Amino acid sequence: MARTEYYDDPNAPKPNSMVVAASAVVTDEQGRILLQRRRDNDLWALPGGGMDLTDSLPGTAVREVKEETGLDVEITGLVGTYTDPKHIIVYTDGEVRRQFNVCFTTRIVGGQLTISDESTEIRFVRPEELEELAMHHTQRLRVGHFLQHRERPYLG
Repeated sequence: MARTEYYDDPNAPKPNSMVVAASAVVTDEQGRILLQRRRDNDLWALPGGGMDLTDSLPGTAVREVKEETGLDVEITGLVGTYTDPKHIIVYTDGEVRRQFNVCFTTRIVGGQLTISDESTEIRFVRPEELEELAMHHTQRLRVGHFLQHRERPYLG
């Protein structure tokens, strides 16, 4: 299923669902950030996804990292909350989503890096390489906030 993301676009369709989601910044020993090239829109993104009714938000982040990258992580902190109503995600099945995302920092505790069926590529990226990658504004915002080493999480 393909998706299209809109940001601050007056022509974006009106949302018909609200999804609570978590994303995670996973870094390696060299300070590189783990990103995946999403199969559904061909953009680079942090691992993450929607929360199940039986999950907590931190649990969602841990589960999504495992499902999408093969790595086991533990939560170490909070990058921020991302609830901008200008961000609309449209899926080919008719869902038009507004998303409430909480982005966490993590530490790798195990697992083996593997690509999932949700991605076409996955790799650790040096911060100076980020500008070269096709990323949606909302993903770039989360990564940017992480790289600022903010004293307090972003609340938006």
